[in-house]
Amino acid sequence: MKVGIYAGSFDPITLGHLDIIKRAARLTKRLIIAVLNNSAKKPAFSVEERVEMIRKVTKDIPGVEVMTYSGLTVDFAKEQNANVLVRGLRAVTDFEYELQIAQGNHKLNPDVDTVFLTTSVEYSYLSSSIVKEIASYGGDISQFVPEEVVQDVYDKLYKPKES
Repeated sequence: MKVGIYAGSFDPITLGHLDIIKRAARLTKRLIIAVLNNSAKKPAFSVEERVEMIRKVTKDIPGVEVMTYSGLTVDFAKEQNANVLVRGLRAVTDFEYELQIAQGNHKLNPDVDTVFLTTSVEYSYLSSSIVKEIASYGGDISQFVPEEVVQDVYDKLYKPKES
């Protein structure tokens, strides 16, 4: 594998995402973390904030770069001369959905394959939604997100109630 793309919303990046990034970077010469800029979704963090958080936590991982895109991931892959899409699987329930996406992408561009990496066991329950929920109540998210972004997440999501 030469050029890989790991696409997602990363709203915010979690330790589970970072685990997949580190492992995928070892399998590729160049790994593009593609942050989806989807106007139909209402992310907690702007695309610029998400890119900045990802750059902070991946700056020391060789061959990793962060970009934004909109539209079809498979079209972005073609623009970047990527031959593989990387997807993380947390549970069997993820597989059905991800398989359909992978098969659709392959139909659109047979030169791009999807590689599934199973999430490490310690992150199998973790999602950005869980992190946002915990952070919004001021709960401890340090075990869920890279330490470099803990304060960024609290600054955006935690609004203490006044007594």
